[in-house]
Amino acid sequence: MGFVTVFVSATHSQMTYAAGLSNALTDGKASVNLNLRYESVEQNNTLDDANAFTLRTLISYDTSSYKGFSAKIEMEDSRIVLGQGNYTVGPSGYNIGEYSVIADPEHTELDQGYIQYKKRRFSAKLGRQVITLDGHRFVGHVGWRQDRQTFDALSAKYNPLQELSFHYVYITQRNRIFAQDADLKAKDHLFNAAYKTAYGTLTGYGYLLEVDNDADNALDTFGISFTGGSKTDDPQVLYGAEYASQSSQSAITDYQVRYLKLETGVKFSDTTAKLSYEELGSDRGAYGFSTPLATLHKFNGWSDQFLGTPAQGLIDSSVTLTSGAFDGVWTAVFHKFKADAVSDTVDDLGSELNLSYVKKYGKYYSAGIKYAAYSAGDIKTDTDKFWLWLGATF
Repeated sequence: MGFVTVFVSATHSQMTYAAGLSNALTDGKASVNLNLRYESVEQNNTLDDANAFTLRTLISYDTSSYKGFSAKIEMEDSRIVLGQGNYTVGPSGYNIGEYSVIADPEHTELDQGYIQYKKRRFSAKLGRQVITLDGHRFVGHVGWRQDRQTFDALSAKYNPLQELSFHYVYITQRNRIFAQDADLKAKDHLFNAAYKTAYGTLTGYGYLLEVDNDADNALDTFGISFTGGSKTDDPQVLYGAEYASQSSQSAITDYQVRYLKLETGVKFSDTTAKLSYEELGSDRGAYGFSTPLATLHKFNGWSDQFLGTPAQGLIDSSVTLTSGAFDGVWTAVFHKFKADAVSDTVDDLGSELNLSYVKKYGKYYSAGIKYAAYSAGDIKTDTDKFWLWLGATF
């Protein structure tokens, strides 16, 4: 009789477990994201002008939670539409040397696929995932491109207090924006801690990056930032400051550089004005401060002239205006660039004007138009870029 009782109890437990797991898998949420975009690039050089008409499709499924566990799978596909593919993608070997670059290769790949665990103030993910930290300046998903950046990683977040958070990530592969053609094996450790105060958020971080390529290399960055705003609403005064030091080492080089950002602004009603000073330092004109995991398109001009910091470093002084209009949001940014390590031949790094307007239509649709005009200085070349897009999420 005792054996029967144990058998029945075990069977019931297994059936309950199976039912719970089945419900978690079948009671999830599916979603689709579409991004149809036209992009053109004109440069004052020997390359032909580029244009691209592409459609990115993201199809994802999130399971519901069972005993704290859940999972996500997301596929990504990008295709050239109506034959409008007159552009170059270097890492993919597409139209090499013919056109200006538009970094949107045709591809189909696993964008995200991970298992997640959540319990109270702790959460962890294992697998391919999107990771963003502190406004994407050092770690981001490069979501502007049709193939966004993800990471094969173990990530964990712990909030011992509502105001305090700790974030740790170990990355084994950087899945970059060129499909599989420029992915990098890695041994990256990311540490981030943030504390929210009544006056803003204090953040400290250490990002220890290493490309796993059997060669000596290390890119270690340690920094601290504080961002916030006044408690008054109209106008609200905005402020921020950030400092970081970086060492870049290989078997034959050892560079030391710094990063500095100062920002202030005001926000009144639906209008925001900001002044910003950002310095990506140089080590005697031989190496510039590097942020290889960042959403680089978001910073230092939308024309993407400084995706890699020049060896002379970069100082970016900018003014940004953002406001609402016709149920949408317009943005205007002006950048003035100069070298950190000035020489007889390199000082002025040019200027850039950025304009955009984005509007949502109902619950599912959005549209936008964007323009970037870069005027070259002592290096680079004059560049104009234009984008027009439609988006939908279901």
